[in-house]
Parts: sequence; structure tokens; C-alpha cells
Amino acid sequence: MTTPVWDPAQYLRYADERTRPLHDLLARVPALPHPEEPVILDIGCGPGNSTAVLRRRWPRARITGIDNSAPMLATARTDGEPTADYLLADARTFDPGPARPDLIVSNAALQWMDPEKRRPRQGPSSPKAGEEGRIDGHLGLLPRWAAALRPGAVLAFQVPGNFDAPSHTLLAELRRRPRWRDLLGEDAVRPGVHPPERYLDALAGAGCAPDVWETTYRTLLPGPDPVLEWVKGTALRPVLTRLADPAQRAAFLAEYGALLRRAYPAGPHGTVFPFRRIFAVGTKA
Repeated sequence: MTTPVWDPAQYLRYADERTRPLHDLLARVPALPHPEEPVILDIGCGPGNSTAVLRRRWPRARITGIDNSAPMLATARTDGEPTADYLLADARTFDPGPARPDLIVSNAALQWMDPEKRRPRQGPSSPKAGEEGRIDGHLGLLPRWAAALRPGAVLAFQVPGNFDAPSHTLLAELRRRPRWRDLLGEDAVRPGVHPPERYLDALAGAGCAPDVWETTYRTLLPGPDPVLEWVKGTALRPVLTRLADPAQRAAFLAEYGALLRRAYPAGPHGTVFPFRRIFAVGTKA
């Protein structure tokens, strides 16, 4: 999948709407092992909007935000939560073990990693004995993160569950049209998630008591082309990264915007944008 170049300002254009699911997630987090001064990792912290929420909930916590985007971290350090520590790292390879965290939070980040990828059973790069078929996608990160937790500590994450919505299906269809498929390729947009049951099973298998649920928000977005502006901050980033030519980018946005206006017609008070989210909280035994 194309590594997206992030635009913190565009992402934060709908900061309140993007942060609301985090508030709902943290409302289900139980008491932490060290409630006064917990150690917290914010994996995929982006521009620090999630880190700021964590600071308000746990004012004396030792918080570290982890992200693989230098521009996002620069914004986090200045406009997000300046009192936290930040680390430029890839969540897929980051080792949380040395921190011995009381809480690991991942707010809308796991979907950017392949949901599931099994190692090949044969070939020149065959895995070691016993590793055949092992899951390497983001589902495989959960046991490693859970193993790093203290007893009684918590792993909490939320991901978008709207990959079957018009905002994503229309983007995939447009990408495959002859005009764009050679420029964008098949891997330009490949984020995804699992059904809630898979996350429940993964957390239970990792030794955590799971609490998994889903919610569909109906967000009222104001202004012209608001759904296009929303996805320009997230789902559209890999495409915009590949379309470096301004004329090509403008043409693609014009086509995609027209499709979105038909799929999400504006009403008298704005444009209703249904947005499904999947939540998971696992407490380590």
C-alpha cells in the first residue's frame, strides 16, 4: 500500500468529529493499575488530538505518542499535547515492551496496516518451522501489545468500519477506471478492518478480558463537498500522495467529488455522513 503523506491541517478540519469516538472508547476503560501516574502509549497519535484527550483524562500520566509521520508529530508537539513525549516509529515494528504500559491506546490507526497477511508455506523466503500460516497483519499486533501490558493494564483501540460505504466503494471504482488505474495501481487504497468478532477473539486469545462493540455515527457536515473534505484528511491520502501533478489531482478530485455529491446529497441543514466505528477494550488478566 502507498505510504500516505499526511496533512495535519486537513485532518484536523473535523477534529471534534474525529475525536468523538476516542471519548466513547475511553469511557469504557476501567481503572488502571497505577491510576495516578499511569504509563500510556498512544500508538498512531497523529497530530496529537488523541494525546490531548489522554492528558485531560490522566493529567499526571507519562504519555508517549508514536507515529510514522514527521509532519503529524511536529503538529502534535506544538498544537496537540506539548507535555507528552513523541517517537517517530512504525507501529508495525514498534516494541512497547520496555515501557511496561498501564494503557495502550490506538485511535483510528490499525486500519492503515494490512488487516491480515499470512506467511507463505513454501518458497525462497519460507518462514521458519512452526511459523507457516502465521498472521502478520494488524490482528497479529494485538498479542504482542497485550504481552507488553502490566497485569490489570488495558489495550484499547477503535477503527473505522465503513469500508463498504459509498465513500470507499466509489473511490475504489474510480481508481480502477482506465484513466486512473495505471497512475494509481491496485494498492493505492488498501486499508481495512475485521468484523468485531475477530477482535474479540484476538483479545481473548491474548489473555485479555474483551469488551467489543460498534456504533454508527450520523455526522452532520456543513459546507460544500464536505464528504470530499473529510476523506481528503484520511482515506484519500494515498491517492493524493501518488497524484503529485496538480492537474491530475484536480481532475481526480472533480470526478470523485461529483460521485460523492450524488451518494451523499446535501440537505437543508448540511450533509449527513454515516460513519461506522468498531471499538475494543481488553483488560489483561
